[in-house]
Amino acid sequence: MAHATTPSVVVIGAGFGGIGAACVLRRAGFTDVTILEKADGLGGVWRDNTYPGAACDIPSSLYSYSFAPNRTWPRRYSGQRDILSYLRGTAEAEGVLDRVRFGTEVTGASFDESKGVWHVDIAGGETLTADVLVPAVGQLSRPVVPDLPGADTFTGPAFHSARWDHDVDLSGKRVAVIGTGASAIQFVPHIQQRAAHVTVFQRSAPYVIPKPDRAYRPWHHRMFRVLPASQQMARHATSGIGELLTTALTSWLPLGRLIDLIFRVHLRVQVPDAGLRSRLQPDYRIGCKRLLFSNDWYPALTAPNVDVVTDRITEITPDGVRTGDGRLHEADVLVYGTGFTATDFLAPMAIRGLGGRDLNDEWADGASAHLGITVPGFPNLFLVYGPNTNLGGNSIITMMEGQFGYIRDLVRLLAAHSKSYVDVRRAAADGFDAEMRDRLAASVWTGCSSWYREENGRITTNWPGLVREYRRRTARVDADDYVVVEVRDDRERDHAAR
Repeated sequence: MAHATTPSVVVIGAGFGGIGAACVLRRAGFTDVTILEKADGLGGVWRDNTYPGAACDIPSSLYSYSFAPNRTWPRRYSGQRDILSYLRGTAEAEGVLDRVRFGTEVTGASFDESKGVWHVDIAGGETLTADVLVPAVGQLSRPVVPDLPGADTFTGPAFHSARWDHDVDLSGKRVAVIGTGASAIQFVPHIQQRAAHVTVFQRSAPYVIPKPDRAYRPWHHRMFRVLPASQQMARHATSGIGELLTTALTSWLPLGRLIDLIFRVHLRVQVPDAGLRSRLQPDYRIGCKRLLFSNDWYPALTAPNVDVVTDRITEITPDGVRTGDGRLHEADVLVYGTGFTATDFLAPMAIRGLGGRDLNDEWADGASAHLGITVPGFPNLFLVYGPNTNLGGNSIITMMEGQFGYIRDLVRLLAAHSKSYVDVRRAAADGFDAEMRDRLAASVWTGCSSWYREENGRITTNWPGLVREYRRRTARVDADDYVVVEVRDDRERDHAAR
């Protein structure tokens, strides 16, 4: 039945987005929150990505919730285990851990207009009902494995980096790595130290600049504990640097040229061989693809047991990888570092809104949502990390916190209107979508092929501005952008008809 004064909320996903949304809602007094997580543990990408060297490329002071600072981060840039531990500890401290139903996969959801509620379908046949549905499944949760001819004939172990097989001992093995993205630049330097040989297949060279990492000393932790403002200042400073980086990569060309110079010096110093250096030179403008940070990627590629192959892969054979020049690169293990289906928002769930409209149809030309959060015709559906909210140079947690507050205020709006649902006006959503298309058409991301873009070329992942602009625009809900629809029960409708 429709809510009275405290709307019930179902959150899909127990990563940073889902846990954070639940925390903010509970802090606002909305305690009827259930988190559905298909895996057996929370963490999202930080649960799934356990490959050697997995770490964040945003400093921990910023890659964390503002309402839950951690005074004991071991490093400036934390690793996977420490981030996962932080998220679990925060969920427990905030009282949302016991609201998570693990091993619960959502297959779809449909909006019941007559009652103003969502019916959420779970694998196995169970259906839950909630006033509000908050999908927080992220953009980087479904790994991509390229459809290469002969891939199923490879006789050795083969796995994606986000599904790392820790039972496979790489010591003394010949390892073929397909892909040179953010994951590969972290795990290749680690496996290179154990493997007999590593062959890295590169389709497109990334821009890689130094990572200013360091271990925190005991005095750092004492300072963070005694002077919490010092950590808060670090957070603000890091955020400001991130905004400058975004500006450098998108609009301020002189600063962008400085970042490009840093990359070139980094490459020149760490890769003395001119032939290899030329293969590691990107052929697109800096910022078009994700900028990467590493101090050991280039040294690993110069190691005597590593080859970088830029010829096109033509097939996988039982014994290795064959390239366009006809050469067979023999391998015992195959690792895919080939990224994720970032533009397939909410897939494979089937979401149906008013009149049974399928969200896949709504997004046939590319996903869009007002402020990345609400979609017309899908009332009380509030997205976390939705379309056009990804960043190229700052912390996604800061973007999501803007969404948490906006969703909280939408739930407050619902709580103030008993037996109702809220739907974003088509004009507001279309206006926002037109703005995104216009601004992104002139952005650096149009200059190359990347996971930021749909097959039709449309950019549905990235936010075209700075974080502070997004936070300003999500700081309050503009009532004119929404319509609140009253839901009448059967007796009320009968009475109205008479």
